[in-house]
Amino acid sequence: MKRCFDLLLALCAAVMLCLPVLLVAVAVRLSSRGPVLYWSDRVGIHNRIFRMPKFRSMRVDTPAVATHLLSDPKQFLTPIGSFLRQSSLDELPQLWSIFKGDMSFVGPRPALFNQNDLIAIRTELGIDKLRPGLTGWAQINGRDELPIPQKVQLDYEYLQRQSLVFDLKILVLTFYKVLSKDGITH
Repeated sequence: MKRCFDLLLALCAAVMLCLPVLLVAVAVRLSSRGPVLYWSDRVGIHNRIFRMPKFRSMRVDTPAVATHLLSDPKQFLTPIGSFLRQSSLDELPQLWSIFKGDMSFVGPRPALFNQNDLIAIRTELGIDKLRPGLTGWAQINGRDELPIPQKVQLDYEYLQRQSLVFDLKILVLTFYKVLSKDGITH
């Protein structure tokens, strides 16, 4: 049932967001050199690696590490990168990952392939059996500000509580958080 919900919602979102996606793609292309999309190797269900697209908000010479590990992430932002991140517009291409089945709308955010500490703890708790999400319980409870142990605890809580009603609650709260730009550090 969750997969059917994801596909239906992704289809509706793709139709409604077609023009904004096109406008963001043009803005990314015109504001900095390099490709419009950034394809990131991420850890999916059962710790399988998949390629997740995002609108490129960082310069092409940015190291492939979690943003919080960069000494000064702002120095790597493109001219519109901060806006894309704060508005979460950089996440729109992940609808493709939802269509493909690599992601769901709700689940733990997919770890970078090199976040070994996060991957190990999630695997130990069985969180790796969940399809990663565009948003999740941890995202609405702190987003970029959470340390890994707290993020994993919230992912584990989601694993225990998952249901369609809980997913709908998370989606509504995500919409509110995105509009208020709550929990974004860069």
